[in-house]
Amino acid sequence: MLPQPEFASLLLADGRLPVGAHTQSSGLEPALLGGLEQPDIPALIATRLRTVVVVDTATAVVARHRTLAALPLDEVQLAWAARTPSEIVRGASVAVGRGQRRLAQRLWPDSATSSALARMPAPARPVAVGAMAAAAGLDGARTARLVAYDDVQSLCAAALKLCPLDPIEATEWLLRSGPAVEELVATVAHLTEPDDIPAPSAPLLEHWQHAHPTHPRRLFSA
Repeated sequence: MLPQPEFASLLLADGRLPVGAHTQSSGLEPALLGGLEQPDIPALIATRLRTVVVVDTATAVVARHRTLAALPLDEVQLAWAARTPSEIVRGASVAVGRGQRRLAQRLWPDSATSSALARMPAPARPVAVGAMAAAAGLDGARTARLVAYDDVQSLCAAALKLCPLDPIEATEWLLRSGPAVEELVATVAHLTEPDDIPAPSAPLLEHWQHAHPTHPRRLFSA
């Protein structure tokens, strides 16, 4: 099953996919519980695009390349884990990655993507998405854009449940993130090796994520 790449990218960016992504707020709920104010949400989006999302997009791009080259994805996963020091963040990503793997095995059962993911007991979300991008015919730029868009739209969708705001405002946040997303795409779309994955840090975001699992009032798992 090989849909047109543009159509496939729309499919894989749809938050309604049955992979468990609806449980994620892209760190928004932990941030709000940690003291972030609603007017600062656009700054959170921008910060994630410069840090967490850089790691995830680059990981997906490299995973796509290695899947097409019939190379194992274990080194990509290890590189991602080394750049994602929080076990809470890693656990949330793996929870969705398993759902992504199940989707890939259903849509492309006899593909290199399915075989590569089957060998991994717990693929992280960007590794699984990158492998699926290979099966769906996406190039590096489309893969990076997919991952970055997914992070921003997940956060904006979560904001509608967590904040008293006009839905048009969240839509505006998403649209205004476009230039930063495209800048990120240009930075990582050509990467091919696990060692090429950048390693920016976001200690405060990680601190908020660590406090989140024990909070008595939660709508999202991360």
